[in-house]
Amino acid sequence: MSAWNKTRIRRLNVALHRDLGYFFSALVVIYCISGIALNHVDDWNPDFIIAKETIQLDRVYQRTEITDDKVLEFGKLVGEEDYKLYDFPTKDQVKIYYEDATFHIHLQDQSGIYERVSRRPVFYQTNVIHRNSLAGWKWISDIFAFLLITITITGLFVLKGKYGISGRGKWFIAAGIIPPLVAIIIQAML
Repeated sequence: MSAWNKTRIRRLNVALHRDLGYFFSALVVIYCISGIALNHVDDWNPDFIIAKETIQLDRVYQRTEITDDKVLEFGKLVGEEDYKLYDFPTKDQVKIYYEDATFHIHLQDQSGIYERVSRRPVFYQTNVIHRNSLAGWKWISDIFAFLLITITITGLFVLKGKYGISGRGKWFIAAGIIPPLVAIIIQAML
């Protein structure tokens, strides 16, 4: 291969690596943010914020007193103007359902728990993308994965000499294989 062809291939490789890197930079950041959030799903809810508030009632109520009007009155205690429905999980409890909220009242204890659910900003949207919850996104995600492989491979050949793949790059590649290899071995032993 002539020196001119090698130079041309090298320039093409660098340009492909650079331009794909720029193009996918936002999606890489989105997947990283979402990945961190989803890694800690046992520690917090990355999709929703659940706000709970204990509300004290003015007196003890009997189930027979719970009417549509009384449910509307209870709603005013938590800033809700309308409800979807309500039911009685037990004889001395009423649970009122609102748009994105519930108010679970213990009639004999004169108290209730109001819970409001809201989407966690940024994380909810990035998690929808990461989980492929959007119609047709699976194919975009597959293309993205393929092109991340392309970015990685082209990146191996950007530098030449002692800083390139034939120099210290090969040692970093070898070191980078160790963590997933150890994880695979541990998983196989379980």
